[in-house]
Amino acid sequence: MGGGADSNGVGGGGRPTSRDVARLAGVSHTAVSFVFNGRAEGNLSPATQDRIRQAAAQLGYRPDPVARGPRRRRTAVIGLVTDEIASSPFAGRLLRGAMETTWDSDHLVLTVDAGGDPAKEDAAVAELLDRRVDGIIYAAMSLRRVRVPEGLHRTHSVLANCLPEDDSLPAVIPAERAGGRTAARLLLEAGHRRLAVVGGQDDIASVERLRGFRDALRAEGVTVPREWVVRTGGEITGGHEGAARLLDGTGARCGRRGRTVPVPTALSSPASTPAPAPASSTCPSGSVCSPRARR
Repeated sequence: MGGGADSNGVGGGGRPTSRDVARLAGVSHTAVSFVFNGRAEGNLSPATQDRIRQAAAQLGYRPDPVARGPRRRRTAVIGLVTDEIASSPFAGRLLRGAMETTWDSDHLVLTVDAGGDPAKEDAAVAELLDRRVDGIIYAAMSLRRVRVPEGLHRTHSVLANCLPEDDSLPAVIPAERAGGRTAARLLLEAGHRRLAVVGGQDDIASVERLRGFRDALRAEGVTVPREWVVRTGGEITGGHEGAARLLDGTGARCGRRGRTVPVPTALSSPASTPAPAPASSTCPSGSVCSPRARR
């Protein structure tokens, strides 16, 4: 009673195989291989291809990606190595975007968070190369120049939200300058002319956003005094601190505990990166999501 096929044509091993599909479809094992390795056109008639796919669906057969990988020199897996992005509130969007895109191309994402440790990044890349992934994405939590992990040049690789120190690899980064222009236009279209910039440091993103902000203002003949550019870091609390410095002595209140703004002047504060407003926030704000730019 051992070794025979069950009523569905599946052998005694449990998981259906390509030979089970061939038996049920009444074709050769080679014909099944042609269909699932993309070589059916010109070798098999459309009717035979349909019969094989129907048999596979009936059996619940799926090609084994591990077995197919060495033959096709593809594993249908993309590696994603991050510095410490898992601790960022924006990590979900980056990871979801990678997974949705790869899924649409019949690939999966294998993610490794190295916690900002260069040695772990190198080890992660080496492990992914050993697993013969089809390519690797290296993603950073903040936009900056980064050291390219060892081995990244040995496969198809791209950087996300960072730039290689040696400009040796392509990168997809936010179009920060365009985001700054958009934020400025929102304020200008609302009728504001006395504008300031709060937050950030002398990092790539902050510098580019300020350039875009000034681009839009310059087109309207508006300038931002040097002292109205207040660098207080990227945290929300830093933004509150910088706004407090700018608004000291102006007169009317924004919220019960905030600073005041002369009426009828309105205080508008579009953020350059969308994020949930903290419970302590007293002034309404909008968000500007920077588009992507490729380099």
